[in-house]
Amino acid sequence: MTAAAETTLARRATRFAPEIILAAGCLCGLITFGPRASAGLFQIPMSQEYGWGREVFSFAIAIQNLLWGVGQPFAGAIADRFGTIRVLILGAILYAGGLALMAVASTPGLMTIGAGVLIGFGLSGCSFNLVLGAFGKLLPEKWRGLSFGLGTAAGSFGQFLFPPFGSLLIDRIGWQQTTMVFAATVLLVIPLSVTLATRGNAAESAAKGPSQSISQALREAFRHPSYVFLVLGFFTCGFQLAFITAHMPAYLKDQNLPAWVGAWTLAVIGLANAVGSLASGWLSGRMPKRWLLSGIYLARSVAVLIFIMLPPSPANALAFGVFIGVLWLSTVPPTSSLVALMFGTRYLAMLYGFAFFSHQLGGFLGVWLGGVLYERTGSYNIVWWISIALGVASAIINLPIREQPVERSAAAA
Repeated sequence: MTAAAETTLARRATRFAPEIILAAGCLCGLITFGPRASAGLFQIPMSQEYGWGREVFSFAIAIQNLLWGVGQPFAGAIADRFGTIRVLILGAILYAGGLALMAVASTPGLMTIGAGVLIGFGLSGCSFNLVLGAFGKLLPEKWRGLSFGLGTAAGSFGQFLFPPFGSLLIDRIGWQQTTMVFAATVLLVIPLSVTLATRGNAAESAAKGPSQSISQALREAFRHPSYVFLVLGFFTCGFQLAFITAHMPAYLKDQNLPAWVGAWTLAVIGLANAVGSLASGWLSGRMPKRWLLSGIYLARSVAVLIFIMLPPSPANALAFGVFIGVLWLSTVPPTSSLVALMFGTRYLAMLYGFAFFSHQLGGFLGVWLGGVLYERTGSYNIVWWISIALGVASAIINLPIREQPVERSAAAA
């Protein structure tokens, strides 16, 4: 199929202009990523109110990361098969319900169900990952790299907006009421999802790739070494990001820094990541994506090493936020672009979903180990060093990736 024909079919798959689709998808990414990125703000007030150790909060957020990853391939497969809008609506309802339950969760079990199970599965259905899959189907190919960067940057901007706003609300109205405000905000995804509705036949016709079943697509992907390398490398991304998101405010508080430093460090990460994601999306079309990924992982390890070796101060924390923020979600555009390049866009949401499961498995371990090792050692130092080692390993594992479409027989193609 020629590029012009693919563009024509992609436009027929939706009744909305590309600019409207981009704007609505970016708003969805902003709204859903913001509350999740603010989770660390609730750790200390909840633990103090209920007398919990940090492992209780950490376990709930770790379950959230894990179930977000577990649910993502299934949510992607359903969106690929039946359309995006149904998945986005259900995800938003689960997400808002989890936040509401978190507000009244007075026991570790309720906390795990609300912040862990409901929000985890909710995120798998309405986060920026589903939005990127919709972009891949609804937008012309020439928009793809930039749209992946914009969608990721929008989530980052949510991380910039929500933590300071959440910190202010917690001080003014309390943490329970703040979670309810976040829950109401998440429900805005429902009307926005209308613009991201993919129509099965047209969307599939616009997608590159052969006529495959889901099982055939999965077998093809997991027999492809480059896809396996990509999935394994993405584990590190989740480990690093989830640990910092959940534990950075508490870590800085332990260093005798005021609470605003933690909130603004998360916010600065989000703002810098908006720039980094856009730059990564732009670079993904202009340089080898495997080199870009390898450089990002290595640079993260260097940034973490410098941060933990420097004396704690607001300036150092905010500077770290800027540097790590530029690298934060910058792995997403080249990762999603590589999946689309290797296998086409027909099962993009599902195949990226399996890569994201690896990401969230890393996130589960990062958050959970942070809480467990803190309770046992009184320090986060071990987890910081694990993060550095994993970054170096992922920098190496991405280098052998082959950036070309998967080879198929003429009959299969």
